[in-house]
Amino acid sequence: MGNRLSKIYTRTGDQGTTGLGDGTRVSKDDLRVAAYGDTDETNSAIGMVLAFRDIPSEVRRCLVEVQHELFDLGGELATPGYRAIQQRHIDRLEQELDAFNEPLPALKEFILPGGGPAAAACHLARTIARRAERSAWTLAKREPVPAEITTYLNRLSDLLFVIARVLARHEGGSEVLWQQKR
Repeated sequence: MGNRLSKIYTRTGDQGTTGLGDGTRVSKDDLRVAAYGDTDETNSAIGMVLAFRDIPSEVRRCLVEVQHELFDLGGELATPGYRAIQQRHIDRLEQELDAFNEPLPALKEFILPGGGPAAAACHLARTIARRAERSAWTLAKREPVPAEITTYLNRLSDLLFVIARVLARHEGGSEVLWQQKR
């Protein structure tokens, strides 16, 4: 790992620029900064889910691993040319997704976000992951972005949806079905 910060503020960003992992300075509203910022926000939202004490251990284990991978993914976005996320990470998400989804009842209608406090927090994390994916796609229109990044974020939002359903049941809540004709 590089140098550790002993002082948190550096004043180098006071003029609206920030440094990428390769030392390049870019505007703070650069598409790359938006993409890794949205990824960081996803990670923070998952941290909010993990702040609930009473979540199943298998959910906790899965989400902690996701947080580490999101940190790696953010580092990849922040450092042009650096690679961290690989197909094996996507495969792991798919395996987790299938395992969590298997015991759930099939969905026949859309559900509204909610179901309990942790489930609702997980739905929020899901929507933030979708924004991170959109930001990565926006960046990919201008600069090369490895396909594994956008695929990972897509699969992550699916996983968070399924985990929200798991948490709704764990919390004793119920899923509210969207009623088109209400």
